[in-house]
Amino acid sequence: GGPAGGAMEATVRAGFVLGNLAEVVERVLGFLPTKALLRAACVCRLWRECARRTLRAQQRVAWVSALEAGPADSHALVRALARELEKVQVLPQTVLYIADAETFSGHEECHEQKKARKRNSKETAIALEKLLPKRCQVLGLVTPGVVVTPMGSSSNQPQEIEEGEAGFALLFPKIDGVKIHTFHFSKDSKNRVFDESKFAEAGLKNNPDLRVVLLFGYNSWKSGATRFLHQIVNPLNEKSIILAGGQVESFTSLTSENNNAQPGDACGVVGLAFSGPQIQSATILLDQDVADERTAEAAMQRLKAANIPEHNTIGFMFACVGRGYRHYKTKRNMEADAFRKFFPNVPLFGFFGHGEIGCDRIVTGNFVLRECNDIKDDLLHGYTTVMTLIHLGSTK
Repeated sequence: GGPAGGAMEATVRAGFVLGNLAEVVERVLGFLPTKALLRAACVCRLWRECARRTLRAQQRVAWVSALEAGPADSHALVRALARELEKVQVLPQTVLYIADAETFSGHEECHEQKKARKRNSKETAIALEKLLPKRCQVLGLVTPGVVVTPMGSSSNQPQEIEEGEAGFALLFPKIDGVKIHTFHFSKDSKNRVFDESKFAEAGLKNNPDLRVVLLFGYNSWKSGATRFLHQIVNPLNEKSIILAGGQVESFTSLTSENNNAQPGDACGVVGLAFSGPQIQSATILLDQDVADERTAEAAMQRLKAANIPEHNTIGFMFACVGRGYRHYKTKRNMEADAFRKFFPNVPLFGFFGHGEIGCDRIVTGNFVLRECNDIKDDLLHGYTTVMTLIHLGSTK
């Protein structure tokens, strides 16, 4: 075997050594997107261990955004997710997706429009869920408008998309010290009083680590819906918990262990609860008086004063459909721009909906509340915008 043979042998030998050195394998696997990593984990035991460690280390939230309408056969978010999941470097454990109600529910113009739309949004929801890992909790909402940060960098300019096709999916991996639960309470036609034992099941009661609850009412125009929402919100209205969210058009996905089918005409509340001592959060309410650049920026300054770390933090914006460019006299993207000015590196997500849930409140690790009175904050609003920051702890 001449010189070429020797070189060949050396290469094979080097490859063997490198393929058996855990640090080398781990370093290489660290560059792989998660789907490729899961495939690599099947090679041998060493690779499986390395892949597992690599996955555990990937604790940053990732997101997929869809901002451009495409062919009519599927929603832009389905296409974006199918494409991007091949590239993301997290294994999603919880996913929150929001898409625009108009295109998500299909375009059929027919006499049975109601039925056609329902069927169509179900198909779209199933197509999205199919793309995600089986054991992942998914909460999907459709809303009249969407607020989304384009992919690529958390400092990209967030966009308020009030009409047209758009959506996003937030992919939360398993994060050390953070628990995320999905929950769903639907109004029972038989019982006037809400059974509070359901709170405990959802981790919303006797849970000293509960920090943030994002909650979304659906079918809010139904009679009794507002009263039902109050029954959910009032017990959670504690100074140590951040509450934020709003009224959505409908929810389309809720996959978790206790997922029970609901009659389509029920009303109720779905959401995500974030627990963990390392979580810090703050929220502010922009009321009707916030109607120009100056007042919008003053509101963001209040949020900035909460001193929430920007690293590993997500912003949420829940606005009324009556706000946006109509409210700001044809100036578009006003609130998202004001947010970006004060938080240059926090991605912002959210929606335009039919009512908002929130107030001014800050919860950080060393936060001590000077409570002056026992008056509960009013949490249900119209024509407002709720801006929220959730910091998920410092990642390595």
